[in-house]
Amino acid sequence: MSGHSKWATTKHQKGAKDKARSKLFAKLIRQVEVAAREGGGDINANANLRTMFQKARDASVPLDTIERAIKRGTGELEGVRYEAISYEGYAPSGVAVIVECLTDNRNRTGAEIRTIFSRNGGSMAEPGAVSWQFERKGVILIPNSVTEDDLMAFSIDYGAEDVVMEGDSWVLTCNPSDLHKITDALTQSSIKYDSAETAMLSPNSVEVSEESAARKVLHVMDLLEEHDDVQNVWSNFTIPDEMMAAIVD
Repeated sequence: MSGHSKWATTKHQKGAKDKARSKLFAKLIRQVEVAAREGGGDINANANLRTMFQKARDASVPLDTIERAIKRGTGELEGVRYEAISYEGYAPSGVAVIVECLTDNRNRTGAEIRTIFSRNGGSMAEPGAVSWQFERKGVILIPNSVTEDDLMAFSIDYGAEDVVMEGDSWVLTCNPSDLHKITDALTQSSIKYDSAETAMLSPNSVEVSEESAARKVLHVMDLLEEHDDVQNVWSNFTIPDEMMAAIVD
């Protein structure tokens, strides 16, 4: 099975930058609210809301805070209406980037995202110029305490597309529509998983092998992820493990 090392790289970097708990809470609550508005407030009937609800709970967002966000989304409580919008661009070294946002002012957000790219060696791109390089997939991170034989057998039984070891975790990828079926099966099989979400993955990666270039790419990723309206940043770069460890440390 082919690997997705760009997922691990991006996940690693995002994990390092999500230390601001209040900012992370705000982003997750916004995701819950929009999911409820678009698909209704019933977690059992709205798969996207179920995913966002679980992400928020995994991050220790209080249950009453999540419930209020759902009610704002369904109109039971008043609140700001957020719009989902994606921007495409290139970071230094020709790295392709997709930035997913939830905003109450698309003109402001678009201008600020453009500035981040242009002031840091990158550039915005027209819609479709970058996204064709990516596919939306379900991604599940599973501790490496699970044996390869058990996980491979499980993957065949439940239709996972790919399983590969990256760092300290197994990365299982699947069709997004199968994400909840597979996580439910993992739970029933007593196989623990660390996270489960949909992601934009690219089969073609750009390796950034010079430290100075890697730092520039990661700086752009940091700035994008720290923006209040940004929910996800997807990219197709890879950085050698040794270099990544040295930069992050």
